[in-house]
Amino acid sequence: MLANSRFIRALAGTVAFASLGGCAGDAGSPPTIAAPTVAQWPTLAKPDQHDPAIEARITAILSEMTLRQKIGQMTQADIRSITPDQAREHYIGSVLNGGGAWPGGQKQAAVADWVSLARDYHAASMATDLTTRIPIIWGTDAVHGHNNVFGATLFPHNIGLGAAHDPELVGRIAHLTSKQVRATGISWIFAPTLAVVQSPRWGRTYEGYSSDPALVRDYASAFVTAMQGDLTGPTTAIATAKHFIGDGGTWLGKDQGEARTTREELIKTHAPGYFGALEAGVQTVMISYSSWTDTGAGLAHGKMHGNRELITDVLKGELGFDGLVVSDWNAIEQVDGCTRTHCPQAVNAGIDMFMIPDDWQQFIEETIADVESGAVPMSRIDDAVARILRVKLRSGLFETSPIPAADAEADLASDAARMTAREAVAKSLVLLKNSERSPLPLAANSKVLLVGRAADKVPLQLGGWSLTWQGDLTDDSDYPLADDMLSALQKALSAGGKVDFSEDGQGVDVSAYDAVIVVHAEDPYAEMKGDIEYPATIRHTARYPQDLAALQRVSGKGVPVISILFSGRPVYANDLLNLSDAFVAAWLPGTEALGITDVLLRQPDGAQGKDFTGRLPFVWPADPCPEVAVKPVLFDRAYGLRTSDHTKSVGLPVDNRLTCPALPN
Repeated sequence: MLANSRFIRALAGTVAFASLGGCAGDAGSPPTIAAPTVAQWPTLAKPDQHDPAIEARITAILSEMTLRQKIGQMTQADIRSITPDQAREHYIGSVLNGGGAWPGGQKQAAVADWVSLARDYHAASMATDLTTRIPIIWGTDAVHGHNNVFGATLFPHNIGLGAAHDPELVGRIAHLTSKQVRATGISWIFAPTLAVVQSPRWGRTYEGYSSDPALVRDYASAFVTAMQGDLTGPTTAIATAKHFIGDGGTWLGKDQGEARTTREELIKTHAPGYFGALEAGVQTVMISYSSWTDTGAGLAHGKMHGNRELITDVLKGELGFDGLVVSDWNAIEQVDGCTRTHCPQAVNAGIDMFMIPDDWQQFIEETIADVESGAVPMSRIDDAVARILRVKLRSGLFETSPIPAADAEADLASDAARMTAREAVAKSLVLLKNSERSPLPLAANSKVLLVGRAADKVPLQLGGWSLTWQGDLTDDSDYPLADDMLSALQKALSAGGKVDFSEDGQGVDVSAYDAVIVVHAEDPYAEMKGDIEYPATIRHTARYPQDLAALQRVSGKGVPVISILFSGRPVYANDLLNLSDAFVAAWLPGTEALGITDVLLRQPDGAQGKDFTGRLPFVWPADPCPEVAVKPVLFDRAYGLRTSDHTKSVGLPVDNRLTCPALPN
């Protein structure tokens, strides 16, 4: 449908954010790739994974299968809604555990319980009446470590890794995550997220690495290469590039919303992560809930799950992707004219495997009927199943059981995982303010007053996708190996030092301490529920006034105050900055808070330990009411201080609005 001229004019500023700090265009692209034009997708230097023997096996297996068996392979059900015997009966190709799905419904299920269920599903898939039995594949959202599993080390969320600016580190984390996942009998990971986020209002901002497409491309390549390895080893896993495409560019940051951008910006800003993943040989791509309106052509293309041009013509055609395309959770129901179980448009658009978590039986029946009626051609079904078989064959599932060795359980919280997570935390910290009164780095024998509701609560430093979907309904007992700020300081301070804790800072004699550390935080959230919907402001203390109140009680008392903010996005925090002598953006660091004390504290002998090296992966807002582009900017992307960098304590203007102005339609 044509967009009117007023609509186009209203969107004229939507591309500006991508170019802040010099990140627009194809910076970082290999020199063999020309800068894309409006309609030009690049030719990628992908690895040659074509194997004639595998292709011959695919042809042979397809020739043996009935239509019902093929549709079964195209179906992915949640473990809460399908038994192993049902998976056998219906020839199911895949299962997944959505956020908050555990074996037996037990949040603290042991690794052995995960392995047992994986074994049961695998055994069931190998007991069908198929001429050639096809092993089932289990997928999971391991987006910052194996975050659904009790006892696993959790790494910083992607926004923190973006601040580290370290592709090699991201690769190591990807490999350690694959080891964690394989230890539970699972071999398919729904990561990495490659959204190039344009608005901090989006509740999935922390799943994006950066607003710099070049960095996202580098990270995608490093992540996929390290996670997939040779695809067949016992510690490698199948990666998923998600969510194709434009999910980080929706209007006002609305989850599952409308990406309003030109085709040129879609290619230059939102696609580079996929280029990096495809060049690294990624085997699966997940489609975005969002829709795309081409503001250059004035055309609304609708939901991405029904977009044949981008899925089949571009991804599978021009970009040469020969793996499998998977839908998101019940996402096909958002395609015009579809329901959650019936969407011939999505099948014909090029989706190969359908995530129908609960109503999978009805999906099978209705899709069979679509093929029999001619609404979906048999050639499309054969292509989908061939791609599913190709990934399963390439990853060695036909030859090797995904069930791990008994000693693999140690990979969930190995020394390597914990030390790497701790390193990542230290590298992710961004020092935004370091006034002349800043005490950083603190002496190891300092007397510290620790304040804030987030200082002794692990879930507040983990964010969403942590044991549960939204990261809520958990407490410290669910993370027995984790350190919060209180326990990290207790472990890190040397003899003569001490830490006292007050959640709200009331009734404390601040003068008895060398320094005060105040920890602020967003409550955990994930997709949909994490959006800050316009016209609400993105001022942190509008949503969490208790953080400001605690800081006010300890600030200005003659003792330096260090603020640490746990957040899944850049937020307007001028009021907090003004009351702090030093201010650290710590993002969502995961289970290893000792990575924070590694930077805050000196060594016991007085030598400086690790310094702040993190740099902003996104711009930091100077206004609580950003629309699409974050303007004005307080700190540019790539900003970050070291402890030797001191800034004058200049009071920032504070805008206490609770509601933003109306926008044009």
